[in-house]
Amino acid sequence: MLSAIEIYNKPNFAYREETFAILAVNAWELLLKAYILKINKYNLNSIYFLEPVKKKDGQNSTRKKPVLNNIGNPKTISISDALIRLSNQKKISKNLVDSIESIIELRDNAVHFINEKSMVKEIQELGFACIKNYMSIIRKWYLEIDLSDYNFYLMPLAYVDSKVYADTVITSESQNYIDFIKSKLEEKDETDEEFDIAISIDISFNKTNSFEGLGFVYHKDGVKINLSEEDIKLRFPLTHNKIINSAKSRYSNFKADSSFRSLIKEVKKNPHLHYLRKLDTDNTKEKGKPFYSSNIWQVFDEHYNKK
Repeated sequence: MLSAIEIYNKPNFAYREETFAILAVNAWELLLKAYILKINKYNLNSIYFLEPVKKKDGQNSTRKKPVLNNIGNPKTISISDALIRLSNQKKISKNLVDSIESIIELRDNAVHFINEKSMVKEIQELGFACIKNYMSIIRKWYLEIDLSDYNFYLMPLAYVDSKVYADTVITSESQNYIDFIKSKLEEKDETDEEFDIAISIDISFNKTNSFEGLGFVYHKDGVKINLSEEDIKLRFPLTHNKIINSAKSRYSNFKADSSFRSLIKEVKKNPHLHYLRKLDTDNTKEKGKPFYSSNIWQVFDEHYNKK
């Protein structure tokens, strides 16, 4: 996945989107198969493509053996098979499956038929979601990978193409792919706050500057960042009512009772998860309106049973 990002971020790379898709799909396939191995106590047959062993009379026995490839090594299941298995076991959500399948379709077209360049921005929106989901699933599965060592956040800087394409230059093949993604987005599970199919890109230039933003320091040795009001809304998109409604859909044993209120009280102590927005920041008597980060679900998952 790091290789995919590094190549995507090269200043001048003619096969950027296609190479990203090929490497990203490879990264997902390895991660999914590794997780299947883990939950099956590292039994290799869990990722092998198996076939029945033939009896002497030519009939199939109940025993199975791995199918071998052309050089005599066992064939492993495809990424699509891995997605189906993990989805059936409720290990991955529909949104995550749709996100990965969208990148797979891009990869398949890249391998078998060169993609048109009329969809650079749309493809990057899929790429944003792909990277975000990759990091989220590592945290969700409690894998022993320290993400702080890696610069996954560099990918947005790669969008430097300012060309505007008219609908008339989109080929029928490109339009088929766009329609495929649209169908995924229309079926998106809105209650799934962890995983996205695509993340919108909106780039604008104006005369205001970043020095007018609001400064935050989470740690005395941390890196200082500036957040505008719009940035804060993106970092803390959840209201109190939205948390309740989403939690009812997400958990089988959720109730907006005293336990929930106690949990919210604890969440408010964490500046990474809670932000109190005031109209008049100088007015100490104003209560303001609380907003919450989507990362709040990591806390709630420890207290409630996911459906």
